[in-house]
Amino acid sequence: MDRLQAMTTFVAVVDCGGFASAARKLNLSPPVVTRAVAELEERLGLRLLTRTTRVVRVTDAGARFAEDCRRIIAAIDEAETAAAGVHTEPRGTLTLTAPVLFGQLYVTPILVRYLQRFPEVDAQCLFLDRVVNVVEEGVDVAVRIGELPDSSLQAIRVGRVRRVLVAAPSYLEAHGRPQRPEELAAHTIISAAGVTPVAEWRFNDAGKPLVQRMQPRMRTVTNDSAITAAVAGLGITRLMSYQAAAHLQSGALQVLLEDFESAPLPIHVVHHEGRHATQKVRAFIDMAVQGLRADPALQ
Repeated sequence: MDRLQAMTTFVAVVDCGGFASAARKLNLSPPVVTRAVAELEERLGLRLLTRTTRVVRVTDAGARFAEDCRRIIAAIDEAETAAAGVHTEPRGTLTLTAPVLFGQLYVTPILVRYLQRFPEVDAQCLFLDRVVNVVEEGVDVAVRIGELPDSSLQAIRVGRVRRVLVAAPSYLEAHGRPQRPEELAAHTIISAAGVTPVAEWRFNDAGKPLVQRMQPRMRTVTNDSAITAAVAGLGITRLMSYQAAAHLQSGALQVLLEDFESAPLPIHVVHHEGRHATQKVRAFIDMAVQGLRADPALQ
């Protein structure tokens, strides 16, 4: 088996999570797939996969090599396509991920324009409030909110968001406006961080960290329900500024304790294809970066 075939086989094993499933995908026998990976490991002098009786896991070196293999395979496919003079437009399936509400409010409109412009591309959206492993889960582009850990991924900063405390004018008229974080203990709290009985909100008090512990009256795992409760006047909740942007603009919610806010969180568009990204990925990144940077709610 030549090197390109071996790389394609190795990537299939990583993506499928096993030799047997990769063999079915490639229409090869399992021994051929196993031998191809073993020959790659011998040539490189590296362990690319860790094998057990139940599962196959990619090593750190294997993950990096799989990224390089994907780029090489994509570059060859693109070169062949260009040489043939057909399908010069982006094509294939674009897989992307973003937080649920951010994906709904900001990524989906960009994706719709992208799909309308490039009819030969399909899209798969993983809008989840967890960090999706871009390499292991086959994601082309991710939108991440927060500081990024060191990795081999490429990141383009497109904006920032704040953590804001908000409440409806009707609640503030009835219960008053807190002037310091310590006063929140006397207010009705809506926590969108999960169902734990105690909420911990972190603040910046003149450059010093301040943690306020409270017992929420309403605990929820969705930001939408926290927003609904806050707009209805139940109490005070904490959200990302983009989540509350429409309600702040309409006046349905007001921001509290702005002087005590923590530092804003950056927004990045992340991908793993580097400078040699495929046409479908490059085209979406270009549209996403332009669209997100132009939105005043994210700046």
